[in-house]
Amino acid sequence: MAAAAKHRVTSARPTIRVELPPRLRPVFAGAADVRGAWGGRGSGKSRSFALMAALHAYRWAGNGETGTILCGRQFMNTLAESSMEEVKAAITGAGWLLPCFDIGEGYIRTSPWLRGRIDFSFTGLDRNIDGLKGRARLKLAWIDEAEPVSEAAWARLLPTLREEDSELWVTWNPEREDSPTHRRFRLGHDPRMKVTQLCWQDNPWFPARLDRQRRRDAEERPETYAHVWDGAFATCGEALVLRGRVQLAEFQPGRHWHGPYFGADWGFAVDPTCLVKCWVDGRRLYIEDEAYAHEVAIDAIAPLFARIAGASEHVIRGDAARPETINYVSRHGFPKLVAAEKWPGSVADGVEHLRSYEAVVIHPRCVNAFREAGAWRWRSDRLTGDVLPQLAPGDDHVWDAVRYALAPLIRRRGAPAIRTLML
Repeated sequence: MAAAAKHRVTSARPTIRVELPPRLRPVFAGAADVRGAWGGRGSGKSRSFALMAALHAYRWAGNGETGTILCGRQFMNTLAESSMEEVKAAITGAGWLLPCFDIGEGYIRTSPWLRGRIDFSFTGLDRNIDGLKGRARLKLAWIDEAEPVSEAAWARLLPTLREEDSELWVTWNPEREDSPTHRRFRLGHDPRMKVTQLCWQDNPWFPARLDRQRRRDAEERPETYAHVWDGAFATCGEALVLRGRVQLAEFQPGRHWHGPYFGADWGFAVDPTCLVKCWVDGRRLYIEDEAYAHEVAIDAIAPLFARIAGASEHVIRGDAARPETINYVSRHGFPKLVAAEKWPGSVADGVEHLRSYEAVVIHPRCVNAFREAGAWRWRSDRLTGDVLPQLAPGDDHVWDAVRYALAPLIRRRGAPAIRTLML
């Protein structure tokens, strides 16, 4: 697991180095109107944003500023249901921050010895949204567990952030593709909105106890695993492309299995670069290994692929859309890398081929293959919920690579059946 990233918080006081999950570094870098993170359980989202809220309060008060940090949730009847305990835990856990705050049973504010004063306010948006209009100097609004926040609540909250340097922070676990939170903060394209996915594997401090629960869920409750741990939508079960086929299990390739087959998908912008190694045994597909990383420079692809044993010795079929990448990598240690053949309808044919297997067995080391399998789905009609014969956009990079790996085995629509593999 990647080490925690160091994030600088600067003020008139000495520079402070803060440890955050690496994927949050760009979220808190530079100016922004909105910062956010979405994902599954155990990611450290709430604790990280609570810590950053406390650090901003310390910096502002230390610079002589006054104002309020609003910590809201859609539903909050008592302080026990608020983010107060997260903020307290972040301040206490940092150690050196504790003398900088006055913490009571029902309040948190910066200490009087600082030049200014920042108060934390905790509220439920469902009951108190209209009361936000009168807030003086609202510097930051952090909305945690933001999935159920209504469009009306967002429309009323945003105008309360009137100061030029005020910000909105949003953290949530996705439930529905049509939720206002999803539409505003995952589908938006405002360059001053910095939002990322954050899941358990991105948390350098992911607890061993939670990992045991995660592994049990992967084995015993695969139908809900992607939603609970990887931030997939809760309603996508019937729409899963590989529904009922995916199994997570350790295995050793059999003597008579066909393969190994290697496929590569090239990253672009925020998309990952990945290589997969798979086998076929009758009507069962096995995913044995993966190499997967974000923001991979072209000269780093070969070292990434070298993590998988035997990759340099076998044919690798890569996405034909990047011939320059194929040419470069083939000249740097992978001479059998070729472009995967494509044809009209090749994506649909490839998907149907994968669905033709009675089981898709994924080795536990292939965490991204398993995560994507739990989120790869068909579109659903927004009004009726009916599953449509169209792939929904999202994380399917590993499965694109698997399609490329198996391209010679895939039957084209209207073409003769592929040669039957004989044992």
